[in-house]
Amino acid sequence: MAQFDNVSVKKKANIYFDGKCVSHTVMFPNGTRSTIGVIFPSTLTFNTAAPELMEINAGVCKVRLQGESDWKTYSEGEKFTVPGNSSFDIETVETLDYVCHFE
Repeated sequence: MAQFDNVSVKKKANIYFDGKCVSHTVMFPNGTRSTIGVIFPSTLTFNTAAPELMEINAGVCKVRLQGESDWKTYSEGEKFTVPGNSSFDIETVETLDYVCHFE
């Protein structure tokens, strides 16, 4: 899907890791939410409360889920999931454009 219709967007940006990750929250009519953002070149660790589905719009990243030793590579058009109450490491060498869906 190239766009989200009939949504509300929070104006205040979510800025994490000294500006290395910037996103905006999108609220859907059914009460679910997603964030749309970018991660600038870096290696970061995110903690999750709810399960997440990460959708890569542009760029390439390497991801290592909590408890795993291997990194997996994802690029434009690919997705990965992260369990709730968990974490993941993500490494980007170019700006990553993503959508994160909270499940």
